[in-house]
Amino acid sequence: MTSMTTFGALPAVCITAPGGAQAIVTLYGAHLVSWQSAAGKERLFVSERSPRDGSAAIRGGVPVIFPQFATRGTGQRHGLARLSTWRLDGSGTDNDSGWAEFELARDDVPAALAQAWPHAFTLRLRVTLRGDALELRFKVRNSGEQDFAFASALHTYFAVGEFGRSTLQGLQGQDTLRFGEALDTIHPATPELTLETADGALLLQQQGYTEWVVWNPGAAGAAAIGDMDDAEYRDFVCIEPARVDQKVLAAGAEWTGYHTISSIP
Repeated sequence: MTSMTTFGALPAVCITAPGGAQAIVTLYGAHLVSWQSAAGKERLFVSERSPRDGSAAIRGGVPVIFPQFATRGTGQRHGLARLSTWRLDGSGTDNDSGWAEFELARDDVPAALAQAWPHAFTLRLRVTLRGDALELRFKVRNSGEQDFAFASALHTYFAVGEFGRSTLQGLQGQDTLRFGEALDTIHPATPELTLETADGALLLQQQGYTEWVVWNPGAAGAAAIGDMDDAEYRDFVCIEPARVDQKVLAAGAEWTGYHTISSIP
């Protein structure tokens, strides 16, 4: 089941699965800002100081990164998708799931951003809740007559309860990663990771992406970020499936990336 709601001043869609799990996605950025299990446990972090009016990107949740990752390019940092208003293009409920799909085309993008990246494209993000699992399917279609190159990521901020008590397993060539200091690392993609937190364990799975990115600003970094309280770095870790370098998508072609997050009993 889906219904309209708000996140601050932003129109948003609330998705409810038959078992009671719930997610909220703003139309601004197709930004997943809340994912709660059937028991009501919030699994995503959003900063208390984050804008909620469309004046800037939302700090937390799951920003959609496209067509540039961070500053790896000459365009808008982290791209235009998280700064544009998407359209709800469908929703539904199956026996064990609830879903909603969002679409963004070049004509939906603010003029200044569209002029800076003048390619025809269609993006589709499908958010599905099934039991205690969240599935994100992100599609990029080159709808123009010229090839273009793009990068992408689903920049997921996980609520961990206490950063220093969290661990990550499954990174290529690495034993258990124990958090405590600032992190900004890129790792070759593996099919799945296990995130252990003070609030329980999560299984992270991905297909189609080429890297995992792990990030937390640490104390000094958080103090320098205007839309984050100084102490909030303790509350989250970002673990994101990504294509950090821009790769060519032929005219008329489509690329799909998947990210599934499941609670581990």
